[in-house]
Amino acid sequence: MNIPMQILRPGAQLPVYSSEQAAGADLRAWLEAPLTIQPGETAMIPTGLAMALPVGYVGLIYARSGLAAKRGLAPANKVGVIDPDYRGELLVSLHNHGKTAQMIEPNERIAQLVITPYITADFTPAVTLDETARGAGGYGSTGRE
Repeated sequence: MNIPMQILRPGAQLPVYSSEQAAGADLRAWLEAPLTIQPGETAMIPTGLAMALPVGYVGLIYARSGLAAKRGLAPANKVGVIDPDYRGELLVSLHNHGKTAQMIEPNERIAQLVITPYITADFTPAVTLDETARGAGGYGSTGRE
């Protein structure tokens, strides 16, 4: 699948898959200088890129597992959603969940982008819903003790 990507800032790098079967392509920080993110702080990190997704596809921005596990840095909204009609710069809202300040270097890999199809639903009002074994059981209701 061809995804048109516009380079908005000099030196911005297109996403790259780190292995042949990787689902996510690495997004890199477009920074002129290193940026420090304090514990509990969120920084909007530019990528210097914009893209044109086809209708019926969405771009999902996920944490890079190593960055999240080793340094406590992950997208603040857990998963960023890039709609197919968005044409602005891709930004990563990187949150420091750790207890120490973390520095992001220019061109550092900060997140991964997954492109996937989606379904748009027609939501209709209903007076009742069909019965299931679970019913209205919420969090933890399906676990066995």
